[in-house]
Parts: sequence; structure tokens; C-alpha cells
Amino acid sequence: MRTPSAPGDGRLDPALSTIMSERRQLTGLAYRLLGSLADAEDVVQETYTRWYAMSPHQRAVIASPGAWLTKVASRVCLDLLGSARARRERYVGEWIPEPLPHHADWVNGRPGGTAADPADRVTLAESINMAFLVVLETMTPAERVAFILHDVFQYPFADVAEIVGRTPAACRQLATSARRRIRASEAPATSASRRADIVRDFKQAWEARDIAALISLLDPDATGLSDGGGVVRAALDPIQGGEQLARYLIALTSATSDLDRTLLERTVNGQPGLVIQQDGITTGVIAFDIAGDRIKHLWAVRNPEKLRPWRRV
Repeated sequence: MRTPSAPGDGRLDPALSTIMSERRQLTGLAYRLLGSLADAEDVVQETYTRWYAMSPHQRAVIASPGAWLTKVASRVCLDLLGSARARRERYVGEWIPEPLPHHADWVNGRPGGTAADPADRVTLAESINMAFLVVLETMTPAERVAFILHDVFQYPFADVAEIVGRTPAACRQLATSARRRIRASEAPATSASRRADIVRDFKQAWEARDIAALISLLDPDATGLSDGGGVVRAALDPIQGGEQLARYLIALTSATSDLDRTLLERTVNGQPGLVIQQDGITTGVIAFDIAGDRIKHLWAVRNPEKLRPWRRV
């Protein structure tokens, strides 16, 4: 990509490599704020459009291009979050954040930290899992932005206040409120290896149509949500109860030929999950929330528009 430093001179913008190096972090930030990779990519594109809409002189006087880009991207996300709730009320069925493949590309590049208590931090890896993203959906736009910028990306409240348009003290309260929601939803810790074993047992029980085994793996109060977006068939309402969810899953497989349906163990938003393929094409991605030795929540995304990152997985 060549971006002239002045009209017609043909020289590369000397700051281009620095500016473009921010793309990954901007995308990761926007994804966490919006829960949609497609929307995050649009936000990043809009952010760069605004950068290059300025004159070379205007860009040159910006002391920290990365901070400027983050500020603009966050404000664009804040505006989008304000309208997202209304849009999701019109969404057909349940809206689930867009699932992502292996999280390695989403945990790199954070700005310098502040002196706040590390106990109030959420690691970038933790902030990508589906259970975390679902709780973020219950927050107000200002809570979400303040919390993600401060607790995840380690921006000081003075900078957050400038983005959100509130005082640093108010932003601190927003982050505290968001933190309470996260802590209230946290399940008892389960090791990564144990989570992987439970998902593997779930896969085998589902493939065998062993309803007793499925029920034993599901919490009695487990819930299952399916997101088809009105594009493909999916349950329009949450399925409540472990036994009800197990019976629903068995009925679902009974309507599908085992010859062309494959379940694959994959990393979904940094956690063990499953990918459903039909004739080699990904038709669903399932994320799990596991508490102890039981599956507490199951999220199945079937909307093809949310499965673009999985086409080659």
C-alpha cells in the first residue's frame, strides 16, 4: 500500500508502518467492545479513513498516532453501541457475539500499564472468551467502554474520561460497576485440561446420541442459546434445563445425516469448543461455559454471516 506524503509527490508516508502496526490492536479493541468481527473491521476502516482525511501537517503534529487512533476507534464504537441495542431488538432470535478461532492473534499488543491494582485487571486472553463477551452485552455502552479500556487495555481513567465524555471519577465508577457484573457471573475455576475433557466427552456423547451421558455433563440448570440470525434454522428462545437441552440436541442430530455431519474439537474464543461441518463446510460453532465438572451454558452460532473466520478452520 502506498500513501503519498503530499499530493502528487509519490513518496511513502514515513509514519505508515507505525500507523498500520496499530491495526491488530484496534481490531481487537473494537471486537471486544462490539462483539462482532465484521463491525470491528468496519470501525478500523473508518478510523483509518479519518486519519488520512487530515492533512499531512495535521497528522504530523499528533504526538501519539496510536493513542489518537485508539481514541477515535473507541468513540466510533461508543456511537455504535448506542444504536446496537435497538438493532438487536429487531434481530431474529438470540443474538450471540461472533465466535473467533484460536485467540493468538487477539492477545498481542497492549499499551503501557498504569499504577492501578493488578487484581482489577482482566487479561486479554480472558477478555475474549464467550462467557465474558456475553456479560459485556448486559452493560451500558459507557460501562463497556470504560471497563474494556481500563481493565483490559490498561488505559488510565484520565484518558478514558476524554473518550467517554465523563469525569475520571465517573469512569472509575463505571468500571467498578462493570467489574461487579463480571465477578457475579464468574463460574468456579476449571482447569484448561478438564474443560477440554468435558467438551470431548460432550462431543462423543452427542455423536453416540447418548442422552444419559449428555444429561450427566450438563448442569441441571444449564441453558442453551442458538443464533441463526433468521438466515438458518435455530431455536428462537433459550433452552432451559440440562435435560431439556440434551433432548433438544438429540432431536437435532436425528434430523441430520451422520454421513455428512462432522464435529471437530477446536479452540473457540480461547476456550475448548466445537465446530460443526456439513460436507466440509462450517455450519456452526459452539462455545461452552463450564463450572466445575458441568456445562453451565452452551452458545451455538449458526448465522453464516458470523462464521466467516471459520471458513478455513
